[in-house]
Amino acid sequence: MAILIDENTRVVVQGLTGREGQFHALRNRDYGTNIVAGTRPGKGGENIESIPIFNTVEEAVKEEGANVAMTFVPPAFAKEAVLEAAFAGCELIVCITEGIPAKDEAEMYDIIKKETNSKLLGPNCPGLISPGKSNVGIMPHEITKQGNVGVVSRSGTLTYQAVHELTQLEIGQSTCIGIGGDPVPGMSFIDVLEEYEKDDETSSIVMIGEIGGSAEEEAADFIKNNISKPVVSYIAGVTAPPGKKMGHAGAIVSGNKGTAQAKMDALKDAGVNVVSNPTKIGNAIKKVI
Repeated sequence: MAILIDENTRVVVQGLTGREGQFHALRNRDYGTNIVAGTRPGKGGENIESIPIFNTVEEAVKEEGANVAMTFVPPAFAKEAVLEAAFAGCELIVCITEGIPAKDEAEMYDIIKKETNSKLLGPNCPGLISPGKSNVGIMPHEITKQGNVGVVSRSGTLTYQAVHELTQLEIGQSTCIGIGGDPVPGMSFIDVLEEYEKDDETSSIVMIGEIGGSAEEEAADFIKNNISKPVVSYIAGVTAPPGKKMGHAGAIVSGNKGTAQAKMDALKDAGVNVVSNPTKIGNAIKKVI
């Protein structure tokens, strides 16, 4: 099954005519993803390597049956692009763009939740991949392997690290998801964990968090009360100097809240196997399966 995307996913790429959008869209297509359309206002009627370009997402949905949008649009225009895809009826919007103002993120989050049925992954995320089925984003498919472990992470590079560790041990993944590290992400850990719990193909879960915010503590509470599958977790930022902002915009520690230790304690209390080093993730999963 996998979650959110599979071999039937039909993707429209917002910003396909740009360098980054084109590079990753064509890589995804070569992997087997159904990249059915691109959009760029004023470029409708053109095509890139046989992928038709439309002026709007609505046209791409109507003409090509697109049901997922992948967004490579500059920060100043990203909010409008994401909302356009949502109101056009895309079930999932994967926003790769980083540097979107927090105010714009909050506004588009509220509008999508209140006025549409779409799910938003990101912004500032690497996207997701269901190995052997579909890749929507910038994740390197070469390190993945089809299987039954669900991976979810705030960090893009640590997503890759975890997936690599699993694949090296011949442990495959059902779906690998980077939710992004911005202050106002679309899908949360809880949203993804809930999907994994319902997915028959996912038998265990890897969750990678980091310092800042309360998302991991909230996820720990959800796991304790709602998740029956084994979970292995790693929290980045144990050695972060006190008071120093590290990495993602969302990695902000306030007093004793949001520290790596607080997150690890909450997860351990929920019965999660918390490892001290990302290179230990693979062996930890190997033990539980």
